[in-house]
Amino acid sequence: MSKPLRRGVLAGLAALPAASPWASARAQAPDFPDRPLRFIVGFPPGGPNDLLTRLIAPGIGERLGRAVVVENKAGANGEIAASFTAKSPPDGSVFMLASNGSTTVAPALSRNMPYDVRTDFVAVAPVGINPMLLVVRPDLPAKTIAELLALARARPGRLNGASAGAGGATHLALELFKAMGRLDIVHVPYKGGGPAMADLMAGQVDLYFGGLSTALPHVKAGKMRALGQTSLERSAAAPDIPTIAESGLPGYEAAISYGVFLPAGAPKALVERLHAAVDATIRSPDVARKFTELGADPQFGSPAEFTAYVARDFAKWARLAKEAGLKAE
Repeated sequence: MSKPLRRGVLAGLAALPAASPWASARAQAPDFPDRPLRFIVGFPPGGPNDLLTRLIAPGIGERLGRAVVVENKAGANGEIAASFTAKSPPDGSVFMLASNGSTTVAPALSRNMPYDVRTDFVAVAPVGINPMLLVVRPDLPAKTIAELLALARARPGRLNGASAGAGGATHLALELFKAMGRLDIVHVPYKGGGPAMADLMAGQVDLYFGGLSTALPHVKAGKMRALGQTSLERSAAAPDIPTIAESGLPGYEAAISYGVFLPAGAPKALVERLHAAVDATIRSPDVARKFTELGADPQFGSPAEFTAYVARDFAKWARLAKEAGLKAE
């Protein structure tokens, strides 16, 4: 192209409107729909999943400039909500708060799930972690994790551990403890945490992994003894109780974690904006204080870090399920 001709073409381009409607729409970053956003939670009102969701929803909505409506889709341990979210449009109109029970634990134990956390969701932001307490009957001759490990190894098959149900979080915490400690402890499943703790306090079973917020009051009342927490770091709600990882089983972690997810295919810009809104909300001192009251600790991390955490959690439970022959009930 000759220089005069090239200058003519450039001059013609310069004479075009600076921003046509098509060019403007293309250049504009994707935004959340201008209508109430649906924040899905897979459990009925009143439980920890629902309480955490309702605690952070207003802050997220304020930072996104949208109304955020919490929607309970209870059933199947959170799997109904996860399946619904996975099939929703990836335009930011629907996102969910879910625990690892439905995102990594259940899929690791079952091959017949209607979704795959690794391909059907975008991991946006961690929200919090709720450790369990390893509690024992008051008269058990073990006051530390090290003493319990020694007792269990000296009495193979003679100690028994309760759970709130086969395949649930309390059962998996027990199985991980057994696997990492190379212990022979008999599993006794109950239909819920209430009956399990009642029998523990009555001396009918030896140990149990209970939710921190539900087990701690009984510990303080002297009805059971707490030996360790299941998170890697001590919870702010129970700073005097050591973790199992620091007390004899390095790397042990079986806490209930919570995070926010979008459907797969959500634009990166929406992921980053939602992450920023969640992160800023959780860092609010008032929200952090309420987390502690619920027995949960705020968690922080980028979308990439949260994605890596989810992958590690899935791999851990899948490996345990294979080694211990566990299946979802």
